[in-house]
Amino acid sequence: MAAGNRWRIAGPLELLVLQPTPFCNLDCTYCYLPDRDSKRRMSDATLNRVFQFVFSSGIVEQGFTVVWHAGEPMVLPVAYYQRAIEIARAHNPGGVQVRQSFQTNGVLIDDAWCEFFKEHQVNVGVSIDGPAFLHDGNRKTRKGAGTQHRVMEGIRKLQSNNVPFHVISVLTSESLDYADELYDFYVDNEIREVAFNIEEIEGPHAASTLGTAGVESRFRRFIGRFFDLVARDDLALSVREFDSMVPMILNGNQHEDFPPTQENSPCAILSVDCEGNFTTYSPELLGLTSSHYGDFAIGNVNTDTLESAINSDKFRNMSSDIARGLSKCRETCEYYSLCGGGAPVNKYFENGSFDSTETMFCRLNRKAIVDVIVAKLQNPIGAATDAA
Repeated sequence: MAAGNRWRIAGPLELLVLQPTPFCNLDCTYCYLPDRDSKRRMSDATLNRVFQFVFSSGIVEQGFTVVWHAGEPMVLPVAYYQRAIEIARAHNPGGVQVRQSFQTNGVLIDDAWCEFFKEHQVNVGVSIDGPAFLHDGNRKTRKGAGTQHRVMEGIRKLQSNNVPFHVISVLTSESLDYADELYDFYVDNEIREVAFNIEEIEGPHAASTLGTAGVESRFRRFIGRFFDLVARDDLALSVREFDSMVPMILNGNQHEDFPPTQENSPCAILSVDCEGNFTTYSPELLGLTSSHYGDFAIGNVNTDTLESAINSDKFRNMSSDIARGLSKCRETCEYYSLCGGGAPVNKYFENGSFDSTETMFCRLNRKAIVDVIVAKLQNPIGAATDAA
């Protein structure tokens, strides 16, 4: 029996999230990474073992994406990633498609990086929170200075070198008052693909500005206004949250066997830190600690196999708790068919347990967005956006 069929609890792999270094050259106020001062890096030996581990695991069935993240990946040189790609190819004799993706703060982008991105068709995501008056309040240098102008220099480099990219903006309480300003910022700067993350409660970031009274109605107004602006300009701006949710709503995606999200599916996402420790489910779990589990790593690629990790007591306990929470979501939440279950990392750090249901993330980034879009689709002109 093939290795991939011995335990159908796992896979197939969709995302391999690699932390080449925990170090970040910035000091964002809402960062959840506990070890971002460390300049450790994943060695070539560990890189070699990562790809050997992955391709022998039995969970690679089709193509997957390598996401370089969790720290600022571009503090390491281009040559590091050229070697990493060569190492991956050496362990991929079958020629499975391995896509490359970088999530970066953007301040180190130059012509050499742009050539690398083009050579390997890298998917590039740049973190920028909008105009300087919003961005610089949270995304700072280690000396406390704003970084928006430097990120924009990086974006200009991508544009002048014809490198496709998208941006991720973190929404804080302050952002919610500036839908028009954010929209104009993207359009004026020829940014065409946008994704919104909310300021989450994770690990050391134990409180969010979105956790205050009255935020939900403000969030709904923000989303409603932004939806109107995108629709007004004939969809000149692509917004991840709208692009993913509108087709599901229009197609009536209402069935009981809606598949769990990647974050609730064992080994759909595999995350590996610079020392080779790995986990699955929410990538943000890796490196964080837990009073219940100790930490969330289920093994190390240098000493363990994926099968031994999945058969460990820690994984079984985590998996059982996540599955029970997912079952409760399915049984109790009318939005489940448009969601697939809340992210384990949000459940654990907001509710104290994987075996739980609604979180602030659910209320804002799922329920509120669905309600707003449904209202807009039913009555595009002047629709109320703050009704439940």
